[in-house]
Amino acid sequence: MGSHATQVSTEEKGRLSRSLSHGQMTMIALGLAVGTGLFLGSGGAIAIAGPAVIISYAIGSLIAAVIAACAGEMAVRYPVQGGFGTIAGRFLGPYAGYLTRWAYWATMVPLTGAELVAVGKYMGYWYPDIPLWLWVVVSGAIIVALNLTSVKSFGTMEFFLSSIKVIAVIVFIVFGLVLVFFGLPNTPATGLGNLTNDGGFLPNGISSIWISLAVVMFSFGGVELISISAAEAKDPVRSVSSSVKAMMYRLATFYVLAIFVVVAMMPWKQAATLEGEVSSSPFVMVFSALNIPFIAGITNFVVLTAALSGANAALYAATRQMHALAHDSMAPKAFARTTGNGIPALALGLSMVGSLVAVVMAITGVANIFVMMMSLVTVCVLVVWFMILTSYMFFKKQEGNASPFRVWGGRTTAALALLGVLATFAAMFFTQDMAIPATVGVAFFAFISIVYFAFVRSRQSVNHDAFTEASDYANQQQ
Repeated sequence: MGSHATQVSTEEKGRLSRSLSHGQMTMIALGLAVGTGLFLGSGGAIAIAGPAVIISYAIGSLIAAVIAACAGEMAVRYPVQGGFGTIAGRFLGPYAGYLTRWAYWATMVPLTGAELVAVGKYMGYWYPDIPLWLWVVVSGAIIVALNLTSVKSFGTMEFFLSSIKVIAVIVFIVFGLVLVFFGLPNTPATGLGNLTNDGGFLPNGISSIWISLAVVMFSFGGVELISISAAEAKDPVRSVSSSVKAMMYRLATFYVLAIFVVVAMMPWKQAATLEGEVSSSPFVMVFSALNIPFIAGITNFVVLTAALSGANAALYAATRQMHALAHDSMAPKAFARTTGNGIPALALGLSMVGSLVAVVMAITGVANIFVMMMSLVTVCVLVVWFMILTSYMFFKKQEGNASPFRVWGGRTTAALALLGVLATFAAMFFTQDMAIPATVGVAFFAFISIVYFAFVRSRQSVNHDAFTEASDYANQQQ
């Protein structure tokens, strides 16, 4: 009887359930940050920078680590619904909070669709005659079912899916390094020749490192999810702190070493996919070229799992952000409602729009679906990161070291990362297939800004009680 009363109370208040462990939070964030951008999108970055893409990923991982840490420091202090978007509203003003949160929702919605398209492409490796759109529909139904379970069950499943991916990346790196430097009985070591063949280490000039960031940074979308999931953490102080630390070193290790293995094991022009559809992952191509029995199929299964995990986490993030928007009168109130087990089902349904767009594009035969959706995701997430870093600088100015978790270098480190974000945004307009989606993204932000000043501004305010409640809860856990 008491349990039922608790469920009703949760539904009426539209509150989320605090039931995620710190391990689940880490893996949910890794479900986005280590995924399709690395496994499938890396081909485009290799095409732009050649072997020097290793430097691009090293720079990108540093920027992403700073963003995750800044979002984490603020979330430890204020584990509020809406995460960094809500925090932006407090420290930069209501309009900034509105823009940040809609930008994040606009990031996660097409990202869900892009990940599902990737699932379809990976399935096409085994079943080339089955249409792409059918796989998008089937995989979309799977992630909806997962997201309709309780957040604790969702966290458990995402922990499982992300664990497979993380273990597989580690195995790939170790196995790849052995093949590069030592070889196997029937496979000679490839050595480092591929890093300087075909035009040298920098075949397209030093500027290619900067331009390739436009593709590379898509891979790191999701590092900020720790801030969003803090509102559903059992122990936000411990969970966010440990998750951010784990995220920082895993990003640098996984991305830099994995990309090194790819460009060392095969000619960079073979791994590159600058034009046309991305037909397969460079990771699968590496092992296919080595003729090792079954390993390419196993690798394809791993990257398939990674894409499904990424779609699952992206839909979760989009749903929670829409719930927070509605809860604070920035979207229709209906989307703030939750089910008896704390799931915002209506917000979940709306957040599936990216998947529906992916299905329509696949059915109508639109070319470069993945590249187009990836580009739109990138421009939206760059806006989100800009707002996170800017919010952090104002947060530090006003609150100093009030958070028990602190970023090394504080505002100076955040400012350097901010320059990296701005440089990446500029690079998008010099990258093939990205300029048009970037322009669409700018138009989207112009549109929601008009909506804000016409309809939302008059009824929006910062919910200071939510900050007080979240801060008190965090203090109790210390």
